[in-house]
Amino acid sequence: MRNKEQDDHSAKQAIDIIRAATADMPDPLSVKIVQEYGKDPFLILVSCLLSLRAKDAKTIVVARKLFSIARTTEQFVKMPLADLEKIIYSIGFYKNKARTIKEVSAQLIKEFGSKVPHTKEDLLQINGVGQKTANLVLSSAFDVPAICVDVHVHRLSNLLGLVHTKTPEETEVALEKILPKSYWASTNEVLVKLGQNIKKVFSRLPAWMQEKLASLV
Repeated sequence: MRNKEQDDHSAKQAIDIIRAATADMPDPLSVKIVQEYGKDPFLILVSCLLSLRAKDAKTIVVARKLFSIARTTEQFVKMPLADLEKIIYSIGFYKNKARTIKEVSAQLIKEFGSKVPHTKEDLLQINGVGQKTANLVLSSAFDVPAICVDVHVHRLSNLLGLVHTKTPEETEVALEKILPKSYWASTNEVLVKLGQNIKKVFSRLPAWMQEKLASLV
């Protein structure tokens, strides 16, 4: 029977190995947004909403174009829906995303004084914001320890044997138990970089990881 200390070491070791192997790979969207715009909670939130079911390479281009025109809740509320749709047209589900961005902006003005809240409870009260987005905003904008579990984190954590879960929500809880809080925020970044660049970094991984991830290459 594995004890918690063994699980902690194993999980931390796996993240450290992947972090080193992917060090020269492109940063994921959330990191690029912070690098280019700082820890602006609203822009991080909007970029998250844009990124749903879209590739980072496409999302960052659209986000840059959008943020060159509007960056505040008030600007998005005042912007005609048709104009917003035109700006983000090249991204998938642009109509739904444009409507969501305007609705979220209006809700932030009405309920939170135009400020993005810094607690998970309040973030989850915002229409269109789920667990994944809330955690990414908390960790990226407010430095609150949180694990954003997207498709990469959920799938890779299970393939690597770090967790044995069926849903992203279960994965979040399981990872919190085996990773120290200092690792929570960066776990998403590390595993996203692995998932997005698996073919490029596969040969850099130790044999035991290659065996577990062979189905992805």
